[in-house]
Amino acid sequence: MNKTRVELEGKTILVTGSPGFIGANLVLKLREELHQGRVISLDNMNEYYDPALKDYRLALIEKQDSPVEHIFIKGSIADAALVREVFETYRPQVVVNLAAQAGVRYSIDHPDVYIESNLIGFFNILEACRHYEVEHLVYASSSSVYGGNTKVPFSVEDKVDNPVSLYAATKKSNELLAHSYSKLYNIPSTGLRFFTVYGPAGRPDMFYYSATERLVRGESIKLFNYGNCKRDFTYVDDIVEGIYRVMQGAPAKMTGADGLPIPPYAVYNIGGGTPENLMDYIQTLQEELVDAGVLPQDYDFEAHRELVGMQPGDVPVTYADSSALEQDFGFRPSIGIREGLRAFARWYKEYYGI
Repeated sequence: MNKTRVELEGKTILVTGSPGFIGANLVLKLREELHQGRVISLDNMNEYYDPALKDYRLALIEKQDSPVEHIFIKGSIADAALVREVFETYRPQVVVNLAAQAGVRYSIDHPDVYIESNLIGFFNILEACRHYEVEHLVYASSSSVYGGNTKVPFSVEDKVDNPVSLYAATKKSNELLAHSYSKLYNIPSTGLRFFTVYGPAGRPDMFYYSATERLVRGESIKLFNYGNCKRDFTYVDDIVEGIYRVMQGAPAKMTGADGLPIPPYAVYNIGGGTPENLMDYIQTLQEELVDAGVLPQDYDFEAHRELVGMQPGDVPVTYADSSALEQDFGFRPSIGIREGLRAFARWYKEYYGI
C-alpha cells in the first residue's frame, strides 16, 4: 500500500487511553525515541480495574528523563466538549486512539459503557480529526472482530461480519466509521487489530494476570474449553513497536477516476503469528512465577486447576496473519512467551513486594 511519510519529530501527538496499559508504554517509547515535540495523554482513569496501576504507569512517564514534553489530561473521549477543547488548545498532528472500554466478558453485563466509550467516544475523535486536519489517525481495533472464524491464520482480508460479543461489534464499528471518514473527509487512518496483549503492569482482567493473583491467594484457576484454547499472545513491547512504525506511515491520499478521494485507509493485524496452547502458556507462567519467587518451589499446580467449558463471547483460537504489517513496515512481533512471562513475573514480584 502506498504510504506518506509522517515525521514525528517536533510534532504534537495525542495518545488517548494513556496511562492505560498499551498507551503508557507507547508514550514512554515516544519520549525515549524523539528529541523534540510533545505528547498529550488523555484518559478518564476509570475503575474498570485498580486505578493504582494507572497511577503507577503515569508516574513512570512523569519521572522519565526526556526532552519531549508530556501533558496529562484527565477526562473521557465521550465528552465531546473536552475533545474539542483538547484539539483546539494543542492542535495534535498525529492521533493514536487507544481509549476504549476493553474486555469481552464485561461487555455482556455492561453494554452501556461500550457504547459510550467505543462508539460515541470514537465518533468524537473522528469529528475532531476532521476539523483539525490531523496527518494520521491510528486507532486500536481487536482480534475479537474475527469472531468465530474457523479459517486460520486470521487475515485482514477475511470477512468479519459476525461478532460474538458486543465488544467485538464496537471494534468492527470503529473500522467502519474510520473508513467512512477517510472516504468523506480524506483523513488518513490506520486500524490495528491487537492479539491478546500481555506484559508487566498489564490489565488485571487478562488471564495471565488474574491467574497469577488467584494462584498467589491459593485459589484455583479456570481453564476454559477444558484447556483446549489457543491464543496468539503478543508481548506489549512488540505491540508498541508496531504502533510506532505505523504512526510514521499514513495511507497515501489519492484521487479516484470519479474525482473523489480514494479512502486513505488501512487495517493491520499485530500478533505473534504463533498461537500457544493455553495449557502450555499457563505451564510457562507457573514456571516463571516459581523462578521469580512469586510462588514457592513446591506449589501444587494440579490442585489449583479446574477444567471448565467455553464461556459466552469467547473463541477457541486466535491466530494472526501479520504479513501485511511485515510487508509495509518491515516488522513482525518476535518476543516469545517465555521471555514475556519472565518479565511479567519479575515485575509482579517487585510491584507487590513479594
